[in-house]
Amino acid sequence: MNVVVFEDEKLASDRLIQLLKSLKPEAEILAAMKSIEAAVLWLQNNEHPDLIISDIHLLDGSSFEIFDQVEVKTPVIFTTAYDEYAIKAFEVNSVDYILKPIQKEKLASALDKYDNRQASEDNSKIDMDEIRAVISGASKEYKSRFLVKLGQRIKAIPIEKVAYFFSQDKLSYLVTFDNQKLPIDQTLEELESLLDPKHFYRVNRKFFVHFDAVTDIHPYFKGRVKLGLNPAIDQDIVVSSEKTPLFKRWLDQ
Repeated sequence: MNVVVFEDEKLASDRLIQLLKSLKPEAEILAAMKSIEAAVLWLQNNEHPDLIISDIHLLDGSSFEIFDQVEVKTPVIFTTAYDEYAIKAFEVNSVDYILKPIQKEKLASALDKYDNRQASEDNSKIDMDEIRAVISGASKEYKSRFLVKLGQRIKAIPIEKVAYFFSQDKLSYLVTFDNQKLPIDQTLEELESLLDPKHFYRVNRKFFVHFDAVTDIHPYFKGRVKLGLNPAIDQDIVVSSEKTPLFKRWLDQ
């Protein structure tokens, strides 16, 4: 059995591989990748494995974007730290999920489902659109405000006032439409499940942008695009060539 792992945390990846090898000593780990970009590149240039085990949140966004870019018939076991994703959608087309931290017995159960799928010779395509639709319906409550510290005061910033979020020097900030830069407690990875995807998009590892904050899109090197934001920021905001079509589709919704 050949397996590929998509997981952006090295400790989690190492533990997953260790558990997998203890349950399936014959399993060969072909690759372990941290990002959508790396996963798409690998799948485009290699024969697909027998099984994919993927975290939902990777370094540069949701792992569902991988399946938007590459047609994958390989069975997928998703892992997630967020229990709102533990829904029946992952049982569609023999897709399974495991909540983090991953327990050996849960992984064993998911692998049993994989074995049963192989025994029944079920090669049907995974319906990612159906999975995503159920997730969207199950996650309608998004964060409406963020608490920030202003000196000795704590202030609530409504989400409607936020133009974008970004990370810098291992800290996270929000920037309001009236150009206030304020620190927040959440990481960009945590924001994945807190922000309404209709209004905010993770354009790269460091930025989540609001639809109304994007002022310009400029062609950049190697099929990438560079964004203009309002309020302006003294950084190049670059979207990868793989992610650019998805980003344009999001803008054109």
